[in-house]
Amino acid sequence: MSISEIIILAIGVAMDAFAVSIAKGLSVKQVKSRHYLSVALWFGGFQALMPIMGYFLGTWFAHIVERYDHWIAFILLAIIGGKMIKEALTDDARGDDDFSSRTMFVMAVATSIDALAIGISLAFLDVNIWTAVAYIGIITAIFSAVGIKIGHRFGQRHRKSATIFGGVVLIAIAIKILLEHILG
Repeated sequence: MSISEIIILAIGVAMDAFAVSIAKGLSVKQVKSRHYLSVALWFGGFQALMPIMGYFLGTWFAHIVERYDHWIAFILLAIIGGKMIKEALTDDARGDDDFSSRTMFVMAVATSIDALAIGISLAFLDVNIWTAVAYIGIITAIFSAVGIKIGHRFGQRHRKSATIFGGVVLIAIAIKILLEHILG
């Protein structure tokens, strides 16, 4: 696998984290440096960690991951999206500045479960896993930080509708993940 193929793979893997970061940025009242750092480290870290786990667990774990990954991602993202919509409808002025370890862990796991399966695939290809996960982690970290900024910029003008939209986006991603696995 060439470096350009690894970069394309990394960009594809980063898209869910990017979308979730935009949704998170929509609801943040005031973006701080720690918010950028938080999404970059959590999302980039988990997007890099999961392929490593998949790579080393290989096919032994594949049947378990493939059987439940879509349900786990669906449930986690739907709950987070529903929470965002509920908060937007009940308390418009507050914003969602929850970047706690618990919240970020749930979102990082939800957006990186498919990366575990990618790691399993990488075990069967001619690829240096350390190079691949470095690109995946760095690209996801950058995309996630940019996503917070994009979401926040838009959300400042349209806080309530933007937060509702962010929640709907997370639920849509959850449904997309579920349907891809059920129909695919």
